Amino acid sequence: MSNWLYLHARAIADAFRRLAGQPLGTLLSAMVVGIALSLPAGGYLLLDNVATLARGVSGTPEISLFLANDAGAADVAAVERRLKGNPELSSFRFVSRDDALHQLERSGLGDVLGGLTANPLPDAFIVAPHSEDPAVFERLATEMRGWPKVAHVQLDSAWVKRLHALLGLGRSAVLMLAGLLGFALVIVTFNTIRLQILTQRAEIEVSRLLGATDPFIRRPFYWFGILQGALGGLVALGTVWLGVRALAGPVTALAETYGAVFALAGPGLPEAAAILAFAALLGWLGAAVSVRRHLAGD
Repeated sequence: MSNWLYLHARAIADAFRRLAGQPLGTLLSAMVVGIALSLPAGGYLLLDNVATLARGVSGTPEISLFLANDAGAADVAAVERRLKGNPELSSFRFVSRDDALHQLERSGLGDVLGGLTANPLPDAFIVAPHSEDPAVFERLATEMRGWPKVAHVQLDSAWVKRLHALLGLGRSAVLMLAGLLGFALVIVTFNTIRLQILTQRAEIEVSRLLGATDPFIRRPFYWFGILQGALGGLVALGTVWLGVRALAGPVTALAETYGAVFALAGPGLPEAAAILAFAALLGWLGAAVSVRRHLAGD
């Protein structure tokens, strides 16, 4: 185990030495990788922020349960027990028919309602599920329609369906862009490693004559690709962070016009780790393909 760690530590040191030996080329390669990765990373981050902003403007989607007019206190209590026992619900509140009537009166319909001899409004429950998935809303609504004394179930999920559809389309586009740019970055790393191999051809031949194995020779190139990709990931994170800082003010001002309190959020620790890991993976993949291609016959 210690020998394995020593060999990898030596390969990492060798890769660092090669990167430091060509600072301009390393910087340019990292910028190419970083700027390319910042496009899908920024797009995905933008989609998450748009979803948060949409929820802040439109409010949390809810399900309204209207009870039958002849529902009594026991029926209301039975529905309340069912709601309390459902783990998929985050909250619910009861709106009595009298409270609903008072709300309509306060909204300016007092003259219209004054001619009524009885309150025609039913008791209701306003329910908020944990999930905003439209499929969850539909399933819960179907279940609730079968409850005793539930006359009507109204879904407040039309805008959620549209939002999920738009976000799904956006995420698909971002994934396609990430795939295309990722393929391009693999080619960049492939060519970089190819030039490294051609430059060190004589050194590689001497190493083999001295008994160096193929894994020993290839290992520094793998780490070179990983480190180059990771440096590109750092550039991508910096680019995204600068973009968030530049757009934070205008986005906050736009949200205020809709009466929402919103601040543009940058990538968190999981997102940053994912970007770095993806960039390092692309670097390793490009290095692996190049090494297998150009050292296969040696």
